[in-house]
Amino acid sequence: MKISVIAILLLIAGIGWTGCSKEKLNENSPSLITGDNLFVNKEGFENALNGLYDEMRRIRSGSQYGSSNTLMQEAAVIGVDNAYGNWRAPVEDVFNLWGADNNAAEGYFSDVFAWLYETINAANTIVDRAQNPDLEWSEADKDEILAEARCIRAWCYRHLTYLWGDVPLTLHESSGSNIKTDWERTPVAVVRDSMEADWLFAEKYLPETSQNDGKLLKGVSQHYLAELYLAEGKPQQAKEMALKVTQNPAYALVTERYGVNKALPGTPFTDMFIHGNSNRSEGNTEALWVIQNEQNVIGGEGNNIMARYWLNRYYSLAVTGTDGKKTNPIAASGENGGRGIGRLGPTRFALDLYDSTDDRGSDFAWRHYWIINGKPPKGYAVGDTIFLHWDKDETLSNADWPNPRKWDFANPINDTDPRQYNDQVYLRAGETWLLLAEADYELGDAQGATDAINALRARAHAPAVTAGQVTLDLILDERSRELFSEEERRYTLRRTHSWLRRTKLYNKIAGPHVQPRDTLLPIPQDVIDANLTKPMPQNPGY
Repeated sequence: MKISVIAILLLIAGIGWTGCSKEKLNENSPSLITGDNLFVNKEGFENALNGLYDEMRRIRSGSQYGSSNTLMQEAAVIGVDNAYGNWRAPVEDVFNLWGADNNAAEGYFSDVFAWLYETINAANTIVDRAQNPDLEWSEADKDEILAEARCIRAWCYRHLTYLWGDVPLTLHESSGSNIKTDWERTPVAVVRDSMEADWLFAEKYLPETSQNDGKLLKGVSQHYLAELYLAEGKPQQAKEMALKVTQNPAYALVTERYGVNKALPGTPFTDMFIHGNSNRSEGNTEALWVIQNEQNVIGGEGNNIMARYWLNRYYSLAVTGTDGKKTNPIAASGENGGRGIGRLGPTRFALDLYDSTDDRGSDFAWRHYWIINGKPPKGYAVGDTIFLHWDKDETLSNADWPNPRKWDFANPINDTDPRQYNDQVYLRAGETWLLLAEADYELGDAQGATDAINALRARAHAPAVTAGQVTLDLILDERSRELFSEEERRYTLRRTHSWLRRTKLYNKIAGPHVQPRDTLLPIPQDVIDANLTKPMPQNPGY
């Protein structure tokens, strides 16, 4: 049987963080970084953490730019009630067509699975090496390092359990000396116990704020604990954690215009996503975790492709002139957000959720039209407006379809570069307010849930809701309005046991195809094959 290299790397989680042992290598080149000469002081651990953050940043990267991973967007945000794969490709077919396309041999699943365990091993290496009694550092320094590593480790298991359910739990560094081929799938409840322990530790030792915009904050662990407790059916504990974020002035909602485009038309909500506004140091008090990207900096580029995947192919939009001939009059440009390929798109359901006054559904938040900037069709002129249409259900390969503007970015060196180098909000307190609403709803406190929802609706100038209107579906609708393309929507729907029902109801592409087995993805076949000395069970139905 041929065992893939990826699977072996996955199961031993050997990604080169540990280096060679002293017993096997006598030379000690000062120019060669290994585990033995990296983890000797706090500076070394900080460098290792930088590598760990770089692993995390691959959540928004793409394989076509050299990442071994993944665009996690497909697995987490399409094939759900509010998003689908617009321009077809093999990965999008999985989450549009399901059925035979969703299978254990799909290489994309192997990539994501391997990446998450690589990142876990990177975190485990830091955690284990920090226990060295010969290190000369304070307990405060040690706890600070451990808090960041353990927070990201739990974050990885969050992805794994929502996507695959029971998964192997490993909490220690793996290397060539402790290869395992008899992994067992640990029950989700046990994995979540480990996640809770990691996030509670992080909550104790992470700082409330930081001078470094890319660093994890206490609010991140509090947010994820609130979400975890909701998943475990513990709404009171979820509420207590959510309140630690929502009642903290350091994480206040952005309710006033700020930043680089403050003098231009816009909204407080959309200001958070403008290049130069995402970080806390730039005025975004709501930010809990911001992914840092920088062009032409080693380890900083990240191959971020959020705009590439969410920005529609507007340059393919065909407009019929008065002579009956069709042309493509919209040219790719920086003003139009760069050059996207529109792989991901909103369902009509998502587009129709907004009230007319809701800033989150406005032209500042969505591309509802384009301005002719190329050769106009007969009867049109440069500068004319071409309005998009979504009066019918979503279809495939549709350039005549709106897209979110949260990820607009144009590289000043090359404004049609498909990659992005801007810092991006990954997690913000606005989502924590919706966790609070969910916790209050589960506790039977309809008014508390209403107040939490209305805090966001007031910021967006949307009509207030009343306690009598609050249901779980209303909360899920509100999450789509607030968090479209930000939240890992599949996880939210799985946590609330709503994925199958709402996907069938609202996603006209995937809805006819999804089945109960698709609630979990299949364990990658190469992972099963690499577990040589103990059978690893597959998820039901595969």
